[in-house]
Amino acid sequence: MILAKDVMIRNIYTIHPNNRVALARLRMLRHGVGALPVIDKEKKLKGIITLRDIDLAGNEASALLVEDLMTTSLITESEDAPINEIAATMLQTGIQRIPIVDPDYKLIGLVTQTTIIRAATKWLNPKHGNAET
Repeated sequence: MILAKDVMIRNIYTIHPNNRVALARLRMLRHGVGALPVIDKEKKLKGIITLRDIDLAGNEASALLVEDLMTTSLITESEDAPINEIAATMLQTGIQRIPIVDPDYKLIGLVTQTTIIRAATKWLNPKHGNAET
């Protein structure tokens, strides 16, 4: 069974709630990501902000603080969550990214649709000996 810890992104670009939305947008564009988890000084997950959130908020959003625009009601998982369950959650909710947190709600990883597709591709590739026959 493949778990979140086997496929999650560990080096995550993040932002703090008191940063400006303009910085969040710049960071996303610079690093080619569509969202940034929002963490506090202790690395505890507070929310997530996406490019879509920023675009829907309009031109004046750049001056806002990230905490004014971020989504705070999040679906999270632990590093021991099976990726088939994470994938099912994504399909049911339409969420593209699931933050992985430790028991103290500190951000330790991120599972995206892309990471699940990569894991599935590797598993299905007969060269790796993982495909069922």
